[in-house]
Amino acid sequence: MTDIMKNQVNDTKPVAVIILNWNGAHLLREYLPSVVKHTPQEIAEVIVADNGSTDDSLKVLAEEFPMVKVMAFDTNYGFAEGYNKALLATSNKYTVLLNSDVAVKDDWLTPLYRFMETHEEYAGCQPKIRSYLRPEMFEYAGAAGGFIDCNGYPFCRGRIFAEVEHDRGQYDGDPIDIDWATGACLMVCTELYNRVGGLDKHFFAHMEEIDLCWRLRAEGYRLAAVTDAAVYHLGGGSLPAENPRKTYLNFRNSLLMLHKNLPQKRRGFMLIKRRLLDTFAWCMFMAKGDLANAKAILKAHHDFRTMRDNLYTRPSGTLDLPSAPNLLTGYYLRGRRTYSAITR
Repeated sequence: MTDIMKNQVNDTKPVAVIILNWNGAHLLREYLPSVVKHTPQEIAEVIVADNGSTDDSLKVLAEEFPMVKVMAFDTNYGFAEGYNKALLATSNKYTVLLNSDVAVKDDWLTPLYRFMETHEEYAGCQPKIRSYLRPEMFEYAGAAGGFIDCNGYPFCRGRIFAEVEHDRGQYDGDPIDIDWATGACLMVCTELYNRVGGLDKHFFAHMEEIDLCWRLRAEGYRLAAVTDAAVYHLGGGSLPAENPRKTYLNFRNSLLMLHKNLPQKRRGFMLIKRRLLDTFAWCMFMAKGDLANAKAILKAHHDFRTMRDNLYTRPSGTLDLPSAPNLLTGYYLRGRRTYSAITR
């Protein structure tokens, strides 16, 4: 359909589980069955928002998953804009942004829903994210809840840089406040998501959910990790670690996020500091002879300078970076490789 409003979802169920798909018929066949089976129908509906796929995704959905609602967009709007359009077209109180390469087990949704219903001060929450291929491990993208260090670097309970922990129950227990929730499986209040502008399309990929969570927290809302629920994420399929494209997006988007959200009095200092730290990273790549990733950092800074003046920044940003921890000091100088060690 060419008109998004023709896909308007009007349902009394409180939760919409929305999976954004683009040419992912193979992923739908692999992961969607578990979502359909284990999502409680009394509280939630499963929706696939198709981003103008040119493969047989729509045919697969019609023939193999007739119970799933479909929003068929006329073109590929990208990850951020695709989700933004989907959430504008729903009337459900809560939305779960669920990656197309996520499998679920048991009743994964109810703990998230109950938490949101009993904690009005929270804008969103996430479950534990485990690896689909190695279920005993956390998954890189979100693990057991995300945080930001004093230099603006994201990390998780269960993942520091590329170090991912086994899930031995070390982070189980009552829900805790986090700085950001992973976009792999993020339950959010739909109205608040739309109010703050949703995901920023300028990011394209990587860190767009951290930017969204920063804006939600700046409005006075909180975010939580609810470890009574768990999902299983394939992850890493599009861009492996130290892929130059991933390096470029991570460095550029980190700068964009800081520029957009830091208080003005801190913005200039932190961006200069990050330039120095990124120069050190550039030197590390050069020392290893990795010219592609070194060039990616230079391009990230160049494009950041080009893009920054066109981005909305909070004129009186109210949410600064924490004073601790310092990931670089803890990881590289003190050899601390886990969340518990890095934050003690």
